[in-house]
Amino acid sequence: MDKKKLMILASLLLFLVVLVIIYVNLGGTAGPERPQFISSAQDESQSEEPKEPLTIILFFPSEHDSLLHREERDIIPESSLAQQAKIIILELLSGSQQGFLSPIPPETRLRELYITREGVAYVDFSREIMDKHLSGSSAEMSTIYSIVNSLSYNIKPIKKVFILIDGGEKKTLGGHIDLTSPFQPIYDIVAK
Repeated sequence: MDKKKLMILASLLLFLVVLVIIYVNLGGTAGPERPQFISSAQDESQSEEPKEPLTIILFFPSEHDSLLHREERDIIPESSLAQQAKIIILELLSGSQQGFLSPIPPETRLRELYITREGVAYVDFSREIMDKHLSGSSAEMSTIYSIVNSLSYNIKPIKKVFILIDGGEKKTLGGHIDLTSPFQPIYDIVAK
């Protein structure tokens, strides 16, 4: 190999090494920054002591008005915020114990739930939440804010809730309320 080709090859190799060093120093992130999720170990320290029951407030619609109504439940607290949030959603899915309406079709399953460091909860439901949902904008509003208010009221770091269906964004539950943006809680629609 002649000296000129050897110099070009060495230059290319040096350039490649510099690119790899820059990439590694930037954290290897190419493209838009992804949300940072709180892992179970990060959001609270685990304790081996027996846990006292925790009273949570769930929000259910009523057949008598268009407001959400409070219902207390005692649960065993979990060591992570994400696990605690999952329990809250599972309690909503189990329905009211005081005769209020179920905001979510009973066939619906919770697929997954994540909470970002920025306080956004991503709640992923099975397709039944959309396929078996009652029609009408007030039914959609009740479902959305039963979920949003129950999570944000009981878990203070949650500021917004993003509802996903079958692992992805859907336009609406039944054609009325846009699901492509996260929701903030609205406590004005809760009965006094």
